[in-house]
Amino acid sequence: MKVTIIGVGNMGSAIIKGLTHTQSFTLSAMNPVNPRVAKLAEKLDFKLVNTSSEVVNLSPDVVILTTPAPVTAAVAKDLAVLNDDTIFISAAAGITHETLAKALPNKIIANIIPNTPVEVNAGTIGLALPAEIPAEARLKVMTVLDSLGDVIEVPERQLDIIGVVGGCGPAFVDVMMDAMSDAAVKHGLDRQTAYEVIASMVKGTGTLAYDSKLAPSLLRDQVTSPAGTTIKGVEALEKYGFRYAIMDAVNKANGEK
Repeated sequence: MKVTIIGVGNMGSAIIKGLTHTQSFTLSAMNPVNPRVAKLAEKLDFKLVNTSSEVVNLSPDVVILTTPAPVTAAVAKDLAVLNDDTIFISAAAGITHETLAKALPNKIIANIIPNTPVEVNAGTIGLALPAEIPAEARLKVMTVLDSLGDVIEVPERQLDIIGVVGGCGPAFVDVMMDAMSDAAVKHGLDRQTAYEVIASMVKGTGTLAYDSKLAPSLLRDQVTSPAGTTIKGVEALEKYGFRYAIMDAVNKANGEK
């Protein structure tokens, strides 16, 4: 399958790296002339073009839009001459399906909100599909996205909060991991080992929660034995408002004042 990424910023780069790992797609990308992007294309061995007319000549099966929101509709309009079988997947936050449909009449359009772990094929990807999407087109979309991580299908109106929790959440977890590493170093663990242990713990905890489908509170209860060390740590988290801080971080990232 031929996949072209439009816009090679942070998210575009992450998607390209993730797709490259699979070795399952013929990749190309469009971006204004940029030495960083040129080096990435050389390193990962994908075709890089600079204009929409060159994209049209590539005849991609799937186009992934990772352009800045203000220019996405205009860029999409330039690609409307592509074959109607071309599937467009938009990762442009805040650009609705309705807006893209006006720029891309008769095209199948999926809207996604991914996060940067797609780079290592461990992403969290919110997906909104049109109500009536042909089975073959749906299969193509899922083939691309499933290779990048976990795909969670939601109504389009829920993509924004998916973007906050899934997209901003890694930064919140990174802050927690950084604080835990400082505490581990205080108690004698070297920094690199602390990072390794904490990253492994977060990975395993997330995998267990995702695979078991158990509520986080139930998983917490499995670790907190009576009068044990863990419940004492949980008590400290409650004392200093850890849960409220996380809730407020999500609220603020979602635009609440």
